[in-house]
Amino acid sequence: MPGIDQNLPFYPLGMAVLTISDTRAMATDTSGGLLADRLVAAGHSLLDRALVPDDIPAIRAQIESWLARPEIEVILTTGGTGFSPRDNTPEAVRPLLKREMDGFSVAFHQKSLGTVGVASMQSRAFAGQAGDAFIFCIPGSTGACRDAWDGLLELEFDSRHKPCSIAGALPRLREVCA
Repeated sequence: MPGIDQNLPFYPLGMAVLTISDTRAMATDTSGGLLADRLVAAGHSLLDRALVPDDIPAIRAQIESWLARPEIEVILTTGGTGFSPRDNTPEAVRPLLKREMDGFSVAFHQKSLGTVGVASMQSRAFAGQAGDAFIFCIPGSTGACRDAWDGLLELEFDSRHKPCSIAGALPRLREVCA
């Protein structure tokens, strides 16, 4: 049966949160704040947090700097996944990926359909692997970040989740999460 096996050890993951917005500042960034709070409360390590404008070179530069740090195993982005002219997250991040995680987009849309209805179709949320790290690109609303974390990412990042979690795909945990 899928779920958390309390008999297994928990391995915290090293994470970074990137907010992509032309209008927010760190003080008003409730979406990035929610993700940071949730991942710390779950026992993971918040290794960095940043905010960049919705600009392809700025987004890529920040993500590439984090990808160069092996201790950052998961990057969560929030914002820039819609259809406004300044929504550039997919265009900035997809070229960095060696593999996409189609299941994240499907699961996120199924969950958000229940909270925002058909407006979920306007989201270009996606995830994938860049080098040995994983990047999850989530819409910029606090509600979307809650939808992505609660019951989806919180379980995907928990090394005790069976039958598997993303932890087992990380180089340092391949042996212990097999």
